[in-house]
Amino acid sequence: ICHMPHAERNRGITMTMKIEAIIREEKLADVKDALHQIGIVGMNIFEVRGHGRQGGITLTGRAGSYQIDMLPRVQLNIILSDHNVEKTIQTIRDAAQTGNRGDGLIFVYPVADVIRIRTGERGREALTYEGDIDTMKA
Repeated sequence: ICHMPHAERNRGITMTMKIEAIIREEKLADVKDALHQIGIVGMNIFEVRGHGRQGGITLTGRAGSYQIDMLPRVQLNIILSDHNVEKTIQTIRDAAQTGNRGDGLIFVYPVADVIRIRTGERGREALTYEGDIDTMKA
């Protein structure tokens, strides 16, 4: 569903999107480096805990076995133009993938608006930084 006003869509203005990726902690540096290489200069990172289908892990030690059901993960949030979404998703997948269960998930959402607090800039102007993926030449 496109929430952009009809007039803006007809002028060729792109939508703003949010990518939310939940990845393994140990893959964070690889993912950040790969994103910087394609021009993603802004992101937020959160430490989170959770589990998916695997339901956690079982550890065995001297004291016996025990279940850890909420595993540490990292959540990355990236706001970008819709025409950069697929490249960014593929970059995250390539850098985060181990081939094992628990590699993570990527969610993509439309963003209604973005406002830079300092200047009041809105939309694309609030998101664009020199050297970011939207200002780089293909």
